[in-house]
Amino acid sequence: MHKFKAYRTFEDNKVVTSRFVEMGLDELDPGEVVVKTKYSTINYKDALSYNGAGRIMRKYPTNGGIDMAGTVESSGDARWKRGDKVIVHAYDMGVAHDGGYSEYVRVPADWVVRRPESMTAFDAMTLGTAGFTAALAIMLMEHNGLEPGHGPVAVTGATGGVGSVAIEILAKTGYHVVAITGKEEETAYLKGLGAKEVLARQSIDVAKIRPLEKATWAGAVDNLGGSILSWLLATTRVGGAVGAVGLAADMALNTTVAPFILRGVALLGADSVNCPMATRQKIWNKLAVDWRPDAVHDQVRTIDFDELPTHFDAYIKGLVRGRTVVKIASDPVGL
Repeated sequence: MHKFKAYRTFEDNKVVTSRFVEMGLDELDPGEVVVKTKYSTINYKDALSYNGAGRIMRKYPTNGGIDMAGTVESSGDARWKRGDKVIVHAYDMGVAHDGGYSEYVRVPADWVVRRPESMTAFDAMTLGTAGFTAALAIMLMEHNGLEPGHGPVAVTGATGGVGSVAIEILAKTGYHVVAITGKEEETAYLKGLGAKEVLARQSIDVAKIRPLEKATWAGAVDNLGGSILSWLLATTRVGGAVGAVGLAADMALNTTVAPFILRGVALLGADSVNCPMATRQKIWNKLAVDWRPDAVHDQVRTIDFDELPTHFDAYIKGLVRGRTVVKIASDPVGL
């Protein structure tokens, strides 16, 4: 096969750098399925890995990009044939196995998700890993008993990729959503996604959180970790559920057992990497129809592959709103 372009991350003398390279298919990590990439995305995890800031990658060199959507080019596994429309994300993608920032990927057949018929490659990557993680958290919370009539649901990191999708899915499903953000200037955007209220993160006093605070939330999707997650646990109602999906503020969690043993609060980890394939496919099917976040879809920014390196720092600094889709394919195809 001809050479193709990839954005590859290297480590030399403990210094991590990334650059565009030309590669051949035989240089990619092994797998039974070769997929032609049409679109990828930028996730917070990608921003942390391109220069080693987050120590995300476990193998060098590796092509970045923890997700992609495209069509099968060739397959050594009978489940997949040329032309199949697919999504690949999670597992070791873009971390210890060559990822989606490449015109072609080669992956194990067990990693491949069948793209729902009504979902284009562009549609899929307006969601990407961030959108999938939001949906997974909500599914886990509802499995734990959360219902719209139980009370308000908080979403932290509300303007980010996970937060934006979580707000719209919850609102579409009938929940009273309270968006918690450090960017009050984005109130109109958040209400446009379906948030009923917007709460300034700066108004929350996390200096001294008591084991139990006023019971407020039936549920919460938390992207931040740290003191905000501690506060959410202390303010969640009896039988409520908090989905932990990120660590944008802090990986540490200082809390007590009080919310768990006195209010029966559930802290649910949304692990998009190791999610079983049956659940993975179910979530993508819901995202294609019932949970399709149209407002998020219509407000994504789309960049060309060549622009990719200039967009990571804004993610690390928390300056990005919503989702960024990366157009990998040179041909203008969306299917």
